[in-house]
Amino acid sequence: MVQKRSELKKAVLIISGGLDSLCLGAYLSKKYDLYGITFSYGQRASNELRAAKKVGRFLHLKEHKIIPLDFMKGLYQDSNVLTNSKDSIPGKFDYSIVVPIRNAIFVTIASAWAFSFGASLVAYGAHKNDFKYPDCRPIFAKKLESALNLGEIDGINLGIRKKIQVWSPYSAGITKSTLIKSGYGKFGDKIFQTWSCYQNFIKHCGRCESCNNRKTAFVKAKIRDLTEYLTI
Repeated sequence: MVQKRSELKKAVLIISGGLDSLCLGAYLSKKYDLYGITFSYGQRASNELRAAKKVGRFLHLKEHKIIPLDFMKGLYQDSNVLTNSKDSIPGKFDYSIVVPIRNAIFVTIASAWAFSFGASLVAYGAHKNDFKYPDCRPIFAKKLESALNLGEIDGINLGIRKKIQVWSPYSAGITKSTLIKSGYGKFGDKIFQTWSCYQNFIKHCGRCESCNNRKTAFVKAKIRDLTEYLTI
């Protein structure tokens, strides 16, 4: 039985403007009213912020907050290549791509919002192919979920707050290609308006790790990739 919109639970989605964000929303849209939150943390690929606004419109979010965290770039200094524009970005996974506990920061802020208005789910787009990233793994999400609920346990016990679940497609064993199929089934060619590239060019660079992951996922999903790349 299809739930009426008024009966749906609320979910806060962490949206980057990437392919995974849109497809995550497509996956959850039948069961939840969706609220989006996007973070500007000094990332060199500011194109993803413009794409995030498109993703929000496609998903018909109840509300979309864009939160400035630009001070994070100063804290991160040269610890990673996504906020340090002086270093080159690798074409395959390297630990220089890992932004220190970025998902912990994002999930914590998103959860504060969720607690404030009664959302029961906080979701981000990590999938099974993100196993090399520690803060994408299900055990991380589960431990963080436990800590955040402990931080509001008295409010939860009093019925003032709702207990939250921190969830990602990875938690359900979903791969990037499977997630893409869900998004493509709902949005068709609109999914090519997302931004995955770590660079900030007019088109996707076609060389960075994220672009390469995007290409591979479309091949595995057997969907023709209409993304415009500078380098094929």
